[in-house]
Amino acid sequence: MLEIPESHTISKQLNQTIKGKTIQNVYANSSPHSFAFFFGDPNHYHSLLTRKILGNAAAIAGQVEITAENSRLLFSDGVNIRYFNPGEILPKKHQLHIEFQDSSSIVCTVQMYGGLWVFSQGENDNLYYLVAKQKPSPLSEEFHENYFETLLSGVKQSLSVKAFLATEQRIPGLGNGVLQDILFNAKINPKSRLEALSQEEVESLFKNIKNTLFEMIDKGGRDTEKDLFGSRGGYKTILSNKTFKNPCPICGDTIIRQAYLGGNVYYCPTCQPIRK
Repeated sequence: MLEIPESHTISKQLNQTIKGKTIQNVYANSSPHSFAFFFGDPNHYHSLLTRKILGNAAAIAGQVEITAENSRLLFSDGVNIRYFNPGEILPKKHQLHIEFQDSSSIVCTVQMYGGLWVFSQGENDNLYYLVAKQKPSPLSEEFHENYFETLLSGVKQSLSVKAFLATEQRIPGLGNGVLQDILFNAKINPKSRLEALSQEEVESLFKNIKNTLFEMIDKGGRDTEKDLFGSRGGYKTILSNKTFKNPCPICGDTIIRQAYLGGNVYYCPTCQPIRK
């Protein structure tokens, strides 16, 4: 799933790979998927994009947006975006295939759900898209300690830390995946209530949101996800479905995996005690 590290990694790779290329053909919804979401009629994507030159690709929270003159391509968190050189074998099933004049392609597929939106500039009024563009990224200078304190003070203090960080688009692009290592590094349990956190823990949480995300991006995304070329990221997750059977790397205790708020959480009961 695309979260902040992957959207930044793939956007950078797109700029290095397809920026400046001219679109020759577009095949949308060739393999219908119940949870592949399009902007308007996907049959219009060909006419919207053909002969247009691709401009800059940018990460918008957990989404990737590509400029194509006066049109935009936007991919949400459940979309796999892959680049194929001329002559490479393409997947038989896909939800979007964009072919360039040099016969290279990007092919997009949807796993569980995902948005593959093509629209004219300024036309998309989707709330998640607009909020993601408006709110400061945790990687930016605008996301400072005072801003973080404002986010905290604006919610019920009985909320759990996971609910605060990963719901209601408070921090767009920060989802359940990156949450695990952020909280492990901060030594905070995802089920702890905000009101139970000390000021020192709040400061640690803020610091580790930034530091952990920067490290994930610097290493090309997480090893649980794939980049534009189908390679796994170089950041080795501490807590994930790849590692939870291993003992805690700090104290050696058994890592706990539990379903919580729409996804699994992982934590060390010794290093991350629940505070209520």
